[in-house]
Amino acid sequence: MDMKSREDVTNFIAALGHHNRVCKIYYENEQFQDPLKEFAAIDEAFPALTSLCLTSFGQNVPVLPDSFLGGSAPRLRSLDLDRIPYPSIGNLLSSTTNLVRLSLRGIPHSGYIAPETIVPCLSTLARLESLELRFRYPRTWAHRASRHPPPLTRVVFPNLTSLDFRGETEYLEDILSQIETPMLNQTYFWFFNQLVFDTPRLGHFIRRTETFMTSHAARVECSDSAILIRLSRREEIIYDDWQVLSLLISCKPLDWQLSALPQVLNSFLSSLSTLESLQIAVSRKDWQGEVEVIQWRELLHPFTAVKRVTLVFEHSVRLVAPALQELAGERATEVLPALQNLFLFTWDRRLSGPVKEAIEQFIAARQLCGHPVTVHTGMGKVGSTCSDR
Repeated sequence: MDMKSREDVTNFIAALGHHNRVCKIYYENEQFQDPLKEFAAIDEAFPALTSLCLTSFGQNVPVLPDSFLGGSAPRLRSLDLDRIPYPSIGNLLSSTTNLVRLSLRGIPHSGYIAPETIVPCLSTLARLESLELRFRYPRTWAHRASRHPPPLTRVVFPNLTSLDFRGETEYLEDILSQIETPMLNQTYFWFFNQLVFDTPRLGHFIRRTETFMTSHAARVECSDSAILIRLSRREEIIYDDWQVLSLLISCKPLDWQLSALPQVLNSFLSSLSTLESLQIAVSRKDWQGEVEVIQWRELLHPFTAVKRVTLVFEHSVRLVAPALQELAGERATEVLPALQNLFLFTWDRRLSGPVKEAIEQFIAARQLCGHPVTVHTGMGKVGSTCSDR
């Protein structure tokens, strides 16, 4: 129910009075906090409730207490909280053994749940298929200082197919070290900006998940506010296609983006022997003069099995070409050693002088060391050297 008047509020509270008969509750509001406060104070159980969705865009949203819903919702199958603080959610989850979907989005500081707390809360949810855990802000220093080492044992989620996380790498590392997800086939990780991205457990998690290890294509996207890598089991990634893994890092300067992503990729990418196709798309407009050539080489370095690289948009070609140009002599195969085909997709098939020269030098170096690369511009094949068509 979207509250637009006091009458709506009155009707909502009256309907909740029939707690034995209520099956679904949908609440979305940004004006009236009173009904949410009254609802949060209800300590009666809702034995017939199967779906609960609460969203609030207001300020000073009340914290759901331990006694919320009487601490019991045995028939609940879908729980969706958006910007609703509920730090003691474990009390309710212990009774929801039929839960299939759990979505906690926009978690504020007042609703913070420690990683060593959330996994035991989830351990009884054997039927869980979709898990979404998104924090609204980075953790405070107090929470970071009180971080505990994760337990040595892991919890198996036999039916979990979708995992969505937004937060800091340390939190995700703690979560991934505690879970096994044999059926996982779609994952979205969104990291806040950090100076250092240390993700060895993410690497272990990916290497023990079959879906990731059979990925064939990757796409790196640089936008005005973030850098994103997508992995797909298809041989080529279509922009709006379904991917098995999407990993996004929020940061604006392009040099920060190119510094952050390789730190994460180095923990797992070289293990993906089936990953043979790479697309790079730079859509941002303020890229000039921001990036050193070595940063592009560091981004490309983990893609050791890639045979096909596609540079999408003029920005991508102009930025990556100088990095390839420096790979000569013994360094010719230092980056992308398995590369066989290079596709340059631009609005104009004619390459500018410096870009053309950079690509030709790279092709010549690969030819000399016995690892030839065929270059394609637009949709046309141009052979072993770069030409204008």
